Amino acid sequence: MSARPVAVLAGGVGAARFLRGLVRVVPPEEITVIGNTGDDMWWHGLYIAPDLDTVTYWLAGMADESRGWGIQGDTFTAQAALARLTDRSWFQLGDRDLATHLYRTGRLAAGVPLHRITAELAERLGVRSRILPMSDTRVETRLRTDAGDLHFQEYFVRERWRPAVREIYWTGLDEACPAPGVVDAIEAARLVLIAPSNPSISIEPILRVPGMRELVRAARGKTVAVSPIIGGRAVKGPTVELMRAEGLRPDALGVAERYQELAAGFVLDTADAALAPPIAALGYRIAVRETMLDDLDSAREVAATAVDLLRQPAAA
Repeated sequence: MSARPVAVLAGGVGAARFLRGLVRVVPPEEITVIGNTGDDMWWHGLYIAPDLDTVTYWLAGMADESRGWGIQGDTFTAQAALARLTDRSWFQLGDRDLATHLYRTGRLAAGVPLHRITAELAERLGVRSRILPMSDTRVETRLRTDAGDLHFQEYFVRERWRPAVREIYWTGLDEACPAPGVVDAIEAARLVLIAPSNPSISIEPILRVPGMRELVRAARGKTVAVSPIIGGRAVKGPTVELMRAEGLRPDALGVAERYQELAAGFVLDTADAALAPPIAALGYRIAVRETMLDDLDSAREVAATAVDLLRQPAAA
């Protein structure tokens, strides 16, 4: 990669939808995605990396876009067989998706680090951008809820994010460090983007890796965040509920307050135009656009806005 990269902090579906537009604004080879691995888990002996795989599948053009996860046209023969054998079948794995997890688990067993495996999968699926895990060390996002202490996937998939959340916490951080390539990507980046992902459980785990928050804070002058909340609602998932559980404003202003020390630019939806003045008062250069990312054109427009924001005159 000869050009200075565009580095993107990314979670799952929201980031993937944004990235499919970004690769049409920035040459894909100049993009480095730093993906959340706090959602990762072991499942029936296989290592599952949901956010890394979602981003990879979307950039490979093979994602099931209607569901947001998995592979388009996948079958679930193995899943149905597993459901007959065990009551632990609430996490859905398609047959082609299963091949990804078998490959990853086998390579991990052979001693290959996660960042190399992630690069191998991306290359073999035809992804031209670089995809890095936030860390090669296992970091786990957990929630203390009214239904007990849960792994994020138990809360999100099995419990369908119904239990009230009292606390979000992480295990494994004491041993973690950024994966090889992550620090260099951010330091060398001409632009850092915080994708429209859930701030609490997609972006925060990345920032919790020791050294990462300081690294992104040092890059504040070249960082733009895109709000994942539109009109007080998340497009998908429990963003509002989790921000509220953390005692934060569950709207675009709350997201902007959260990223105030990390980003100089902020993109918010037209539905939140009334919040533009207080967000600007936090020190942001802002852009107000439709940010639903429903199709390729809208994703490209939002990505172009984020890329150009800090290059525009301050009054823009």
